[in-house]
Amino acid sequence: MYAASLFIDGAYLEKTGADRIEVINPATEETLGSVPSSTPAEVEAALAAAQRGFETWRKVTPWERCNVLRKIAGLLRERQEMIARLLTMEIGKPLAEARVEVAVSAEYFDYCADEARRLHGYMLDGRTPGARFEVSHEPVGVVLALAAWNFPISLASRKLAMALAAGCSVILRPAEEAPACVAELARCCHDGGLPNGAVNLLFGSPEQVVVPLMAAPAVRKLSFTGSTRVGQILMRQAADTVKRITMELGGHAPFIVLGDADVEKAATAAVGGKFRNAGQVCTSPSRFFVHEKIADAFTETMARKAQALRLGNGLEDGVVMGPLATSRQRDRAERLVEDAVGKGATLATGGRRPASLNRGYFFEPTVLADLPEDASILTDEPFAPVAAVVRCASADEAIARANAVEFGLAGYLFTASKSAIDHVTRELQVGVLGVNTTVVAVPEAPFGGIKQSGFGREGGAEGVREYLNTKFVHNAPA
Repeated sequence: MYAASLFIDGAYLEKTGADRIEVINPATEETLGSVPSSTPAEVEAALAAAQRGFETWRKVTPWERCNVLRKIAGLLRERQEMIARLLTMEIGKPLAEARVEVAVSAEYFDYCADEARRLHGYMLDGRTPGARFEVSHEPVGVVLALAAWNFPISLASRKLAMALAAGCSVILRPAEEAPACVAELARCCHDGGLPNGAVNLLFGSPEQVVVPLMAAPAVRKLSFTGSTRVGQILMRQAADTVKRITMELGGHAPFIVLGDADVEKAATAAVGGKFRNAGQVCTSPSRFFVHEKIADAFTETMARKAQALRLGNGLEDGVVMGPLATSRQRDRAERLVEDAVGKGATLATGGRRPASLNRGYFFEPTVLADLPEDASILTDEPFAPVAAVVRCASADEAIARANAVEFGLAGYLFTASKSAIDHVTRELQVGVLGVNTTVVAVPEAPFGGIKQSGFGREGGAEGVREYLNTKFVHNAPA
């Protein structure tokens, strides 16, 4: 049975008859069930609980925080299959991908368990005899965590794990498309031994939940993953109470393939990176800048591999790509393809709804080539299984075209040249770069963007520091 409850101050709130949010299975277009919307009183209760939870959790020793986070990681692994199935039903991604997402979420808690023990300040001798300069780090306070729907478990997990490692409490609001799988994450946190109020879960629209919490001075930090447009709105709201913010916003990742690259290896990586989660990944490669001498071979190889991907319900064995998460996403993919083809682009493969799947928000893996410079997909983030291949005469041309957008999250480079790697690494305007790989996000390393892709980092020691204030004390003799 599909169900999820609000979780406030260590208690599950079972509600009937209230405003409900329907959740749709994108593979079948059937209603999975519904979850309750939070009332203003419940939002206030969650905030009060988070304040109390913070006062308790911040006083827990780093060693004990470490133990609790490890227990949460263990529970995620124990419940991996159940959570992964919920994730697939809500978002549509293949079950194999959902299992990996839950496993990676456990890794974030494991990594942050160690980081909790490594938090430290330092001391310097003062400028006068007997004086000391002491620098310490303290948790910022109550955190509002807003996670996107495309990776609902892992995005929520890295926010929770890092905030909790630092000693903060959290109010978590998942995307309306994927509430139940995130509710199970909150259950793991509770069952792992967190004190009441340390993690609270609210469902509801931005107007119901986010707006009042952004206006509350007691919320001291916002961590948001989502679109640049919404991020800009939240930044304006945060200004009124001077909240600390971490923004992981949109991306439009360039994938540069130089003339000396192994075409088969690059195309295989391109297909794996582009069509994972049906292209609904903020780091998904979307603009493929390929040296002109191998562009035809690359396009043909990528199209052939894309055609071989099996589409279908993510719960079925052998499915490699599921549907898009919403009808809006599918409609957007169609518009971008129609725009590009209408302006002269070549459709190498895909570009339509699959004839064999008459229900669900499916769209074929698509490869476009010979794109004109005014094609919308070269400037608008597709967030869909649509790849745009552009010929380039040199690395410098590829870099210039890659940097010519407002986004700066992820980038990719395939080449065997050490000098080219050094050059592109210096010049490409991105926060994370994969060289001969598409893996750019791991718990032990900082992740985030530049330009209009946001600021702040999640992952690594830098990610935990986002949730800490720095205090300087000049301790002089009496």
